[in-house]
Amino acid sequence: MRAAPTILHLDMDAFFAAAEQASKPSLRGKPVVVGGLGPRGVVATASYEARRFGVHSAMPMGQARRLAPNAAYLVPRFAFYRAISGQVMGLLGRLSPLVEPLSLDEAFVDLEAGGLADDSASARAVGERLRAEILATTGLTGSVGLAGTKMLAKIASEEAKPDGLVLFEPGTERALLAPRSVRIIPGVGPATGDHLRRAGITTVADVVEAGEDELVRILGRSHGASLYRMALGHDGRPVVAERDAKSVSVEDTFDIDLHDRSRIRLEVERLAERCVERLRRSGHSGRTIVLKVRRYDFSTLTRSETLRGPTDDPLVVREAAERLLELVDTTGGVRLLGVGVSGLADYTQEDLFAQAEAEAEAGAGGDEGSGRTEAGDGVAPSVAAVAAPPTATETATRRWAPGNDVRHAVLGAGWVQGSGLGRVTVRFEEPGSTAPGRVRTFSVDDPELEPADPLPLVPGGGTGTEPAAPVVRTGD
Repeated sequence: MRAAPTILHLDMDAFFAAAEQASKPSLRGKPVVVGGLGPRGVVATASYEARRFGVHSAMPMGQARRLAPNAAYLVPRFAFYRAISGQVMGLLGRLSPLVEPLSLDEAFVDLEAGGLADDSASARAVGERLRAEILATTGLTGSVGLAGTKMLAKIASEEAKPDGLVLFEPGTERALLAPRSVRIIPGVGPATGDHLRRAGITTVADVVEAGEDELVRILGRSHGASLYRMALGHDGRPVVAERDAKSVSVEDTFDIDLHDRSRIRLEVERLAERCVERLRRSGHSGRTIVLKVRRYDFSTLTRSETLRGPTDDPLVVREAAERLLELVDTTGGVRLLGVGVSGLADYTQEDLFAQAEAEAEAGAGGDEGSGRTEAGDGVAPSVAAVAAPPTATETATRRWAPGNDVRHAVLGAGWVQGSGLGRVTVRFEEPGSTAPGRVRTFSVDDPELEPADPLPLVPGGGTGTEPAAPVVRTGD
């Protein structure tokens, strides 16, 4: 327990939605929902205007549309968000060598390690200065919590939302926590919360009153003892500057179940390529390839294959994922596919590159047109050779997704409001516009209309597609 509130927790306010509102003047002050737009999509972030209708993150998109039918629904632009996150993390890095990112929009900072704060007054001054710098650099707001422990700093930032700062003085922990729901304690999720509620424990004060022995009886030695310490305000977790990623993965949920085996294999190939791109950006290689398949009946299967050594070779990862797919029955339809790499290392096993080349050569020298994929029949044919290319409709949907940036040869920069039936509707406006822009509709193949990179939210800022330092996601 620290004697001064020198642990800072920053949480950007409705980050994805706020970034979209900042870049699109016509959406400022209006409900905005960012997430997967298909019938099986979920909400990634909702603006505060949308939250008034009951929309929140992780909600099914169909439910969100029923609650807020007039909101703007946009696809996420993760490269844009990562670039803004890189700017924010850069500001945090100036405060202390100990910065612990939790996600693109959230991090802990140890101000004591940076020598910038040793009491409440100096900590508050640093927090207020940080908020001003974030606004000046990104045009967005963040909320700051300051306390003597990580748990209380996070609780404080939540109370500060939106666009505020809350400081909890060390020594007041028990009084602050006592009346709050037990769910506020880290590690108490819905299942543990329900278990405690059935035992008559609903507040932090109830946890303290129950005592450690009773909590151990209910939850087990490790969890019960940890919960009791947290309820007393004892959180000795340090701010950790670097976290080791355990795995890298990507996955897609499909609007309509996939039944065609060639299409499924094509999607696995694409996911493997994206996974390797993410793996390389993080500076890692991996030894275990994992395939995730969620079938039509919501049953989820995972299959894995461990290689001789770590690799970041796309051919090796792709072919391993394809071999794993052969072990899964997809005849009833597939809702979701994912490819991941675990067993990460910061080096590659060179002989795997030779292995990939040898397998590729073996495939090229095999029986043409045989299409054999059973075990022992040699290398499976390339997915590209057997899978049908995406349809024109699929290509247009990805190219002109709502929220994406475009540029017209005559009308300039804008963003997609919607598309369909061979048409795309664009609103022409820029982040610095003082009024909503005009709307025009074009054919999806109009030669004067092209996808574009995001414009900076603040003059002189990043474009939104510049690379940022990798951030390991550990929670929402």
